[in-house]
Amino acid sequence: MENIKVMVVEDENIVALDIKNKLKSLGFTVLPVISSGEEAIEKAYECKPDLILMDIMLKGEIDGIDAAKKILEILKIPIIYLTANTNMEILERAKQIENCSYIIKPFHEKELENNIKMLLN
Repeated sequence: MENIKVMVVEDENIVALDIKNKLKSLGFTVLPVISSGEEAIEKAYECKPDLILMDIMLKGEIDGIDAAKKILEILKIPIIYLTANTNMEILERAKQIENCSYIIKPFHEKELENNIKMLLN
C-alpha cells in the first residue's frame, strides 16, 4: 500500500494530523493536507492522488461534496467522505455521487483501512 497516494482534505488541524498518522501507519503515502474545497480541486488535478479522504464541512465557498463532484468530472479518483455530521439530508446528498463512500467521525483505524481497501478494489 506504500505506493498508494492519499490526499486528506480536512480543515481541523488536530483531526487532519490524526488521519495522516493513521494512514502512514497503514503504509500509505500521504500528500500534504488540504483545508478547503477550492484547494482540494486544484491539488487533485495537480497531484492526481489514488484516493481522497474528504471532510464534508470545509473552509471556503465549496463544501466537500461539491469539491468531490468537480474532481470526479475529470478525474476518476475514489473519495471517502469523513464527517461528524449525521444530518440525513447531507448524507443523502453525499451518497448520490458515484465512486464515493463515507465514514462517520470519530472512526477507528481498521474502519478506515477496510473502507479504503473496498474502494480501491
